[in-house]
Amino acid sequence: MELALYCPLCGYYEKKTDTPGRRGDYYTSVSVGPLFGQLLAFQFAAWLEPIRCADARLLIVEAGAHDGRLARDILQWLRVHRAELLARLEYRLIEPSPSRRARQRETLGEFTGTVRWADDLAIGEPVCGVIFSNELLDAFPVHRLGWDARHRRWFEWGVTLCKGRFDWTRLDPSDAGRWIEEFFGPLPPELLDVLPDGFTTEVCPAATDWWRRAAASLKRGKLLTIDYGLEAEEFLQPARAAGTLRAYRRHQPAADPLAEPGEQDLTAHVNFTALRRAGELAGLKTEAFHTQAQFLTAIAERAWQPGRGFGRWTSAETRQFQTLTHPEHLGRGFRVLIQSRD
Repeated sequence: MELALYCPLCGYYEKKTDTPGRRGDYYTSVSVGPLFGQLLAFQFAAWLEPIRCADARLLIVEAGAHDGRLARDILQWLRVHRAELLARLEYRLIEPSPSRRARQRETLGEFTGTVRWADDLAIGEPVCGVIFSNELLDAFPVHRLGWDARHRRWFEWGVTLCKGRFDWTRLDPSDAGRWIEEFFGPLPPELLDVLPDGFTTEVCPAATDWWRRAAASLKRGKLLTIDYGLEAEEFLQPARAAGTLRAYRRHQPAADPLAEPGEQDLTAHVNFTALRRAGELAGLKTEAFHTQAQFLTAIAERAWQPGRGFGRWTSAETRQFQTLTHPEHLGRGFRVLIQSRD
């Protein structure tokens, strides 16, 4: 999965420059229009303005910025409506890919001097401000685990090459039982008694490791992610017997995640229970876990109030807001986790 998405020569995100939007393979909140970034900027400003860090610069850190459009929408709103805050702010993009950095530099040329780049979260460097990602963690590589009802044990699915095609194969031995224990806790025997043979789910140690490092970097402020995802118990429902790993191409689910590597998007739902626990073990406080509709509606309610300085709300923005929050569009599928350190 990591090679198919991120290989510098043939990875999906390296080769394709127009993956989101109408001409791409999927829609994102950013591709709907600038309102998403404007609402985030309004919320970030409310979080950031009270912060004073004598020994560190105020930061917004975005990981997985794709082509930089979300960063541009946020910075343009801050420049117009919170210029004083923007003057004491650095916007940092976490981006290891040279090709994606080049696209981001082109998009953000008007903010030279405000935007900086880094390969990863700097270990030991304190962040005062906001660390966030939007649709990043669902594209981290996962371990795919299956249930063997006859032998009452979990196994891991690996990938093999068979007659010129990639196919699934059982790994033996595997760490599947340890992964289940770590990400879902001890499963009750009565659940295992009814779990169908071949029931499949995923775990993503890479996502929880990233969240743990982000939490350790946060000296004061907020850690936020917006993504497709579930709580731990939701992964083990009968409707998800085939897991959540999906491939998408031209806005349609693809039949085989292993087919045409580098030509289709791959995604698996984020385990928000695991993220929340990792952040709390690092000393963060969980402030909220919402749907995107709940999160953006709460921001909009404040933005609409007189004197809040959000700016003019047009009919185009109303249409964008409906797409971002409607349960049949983007409002219900995306979840928002917010943790903080005061």
